[in-house]
Amino acid sequence: MVIEWLTFEMAPEHRERFIQADTEIWTAALSQYSGFVSKEIWIDPARENQVTAVIRWSTREAWKSIPGDALEPVAQRFNQALEFDYEMVESREFQVRRFPTTT
Repeated sequence: MVIEWLTFEMAPEHRERFIQADTEIWTAALSQYSGFVSKEIWIDPARENQVTAVIRWSTREAWKSIPGDALEPVAQRFNQALEFDYEMVESREFQVRRFPTTT
């Protein structure tokens, strides 16, 4: 499993609208792809201007096989739905590692 980790910043008063639009637009679009496992939105109470999206993909290959031209209209719809500025401040990738346990 691979984790896509995206952190965004916006004015604190726009955080809830950002989360709503992200769920309605991005999560709905990404969930159509076979490699999509799940998505969560994390918020830090100490940083009211940030939102972190944690997206789980079955494999890196499944995630990266999504054509960029398929995501561009989704990005445009998302940007049109928001009437405020936001910025992606972090983009990371993690691999989930599990080790066998002995009984």
